[in-house]
Amino acid sequence: QIQLDEAGGGSAQAGGSLTLSCVPSGTIYSSYCMGWFRQAPGKEREGVTTINPYGETRYADSVKGRFTISKDNADGTLYLQMNSLIPEDTAMYYCAASHLNIPTLSEGYFHYWGQGTQVTVSS
Repeated sequence: QIQLDEAGGGSAQAGGSLTLSCVPSGTIYSSYCMGWFRQAPGKEREGVTTINPYGETRYADSVKGRFTISKDNADGTLYLQMNSLIPEDTAMYYCAASHLNIPTLSEGYFHYWGQGTQVTVSS
């Protein structure tokens, strides 16, 4: 059984920064792709960024140049560095893992999900 535990959410002013982390427990194979998704109130969940075992990444256009995904290969912890935050970044952020190694932003390819951590950006 794989469990993903997110942390690091909170409140920030527009222009500020936050760093999210996701610690996996259970067996996360080195071949898994991992990523971050988010869901704002009244909206569908969307892919933010993903990273595959080869370090290949994909970002949603809305966060390119502002967000950076990284992974500590020693313990599998996934990070999301969020800079230049804007109110539109306000959402519940979810960590996810996929058996596939394709850095897709499509949530249908992800098999394991965390409970989410709230990010709120005020103007």
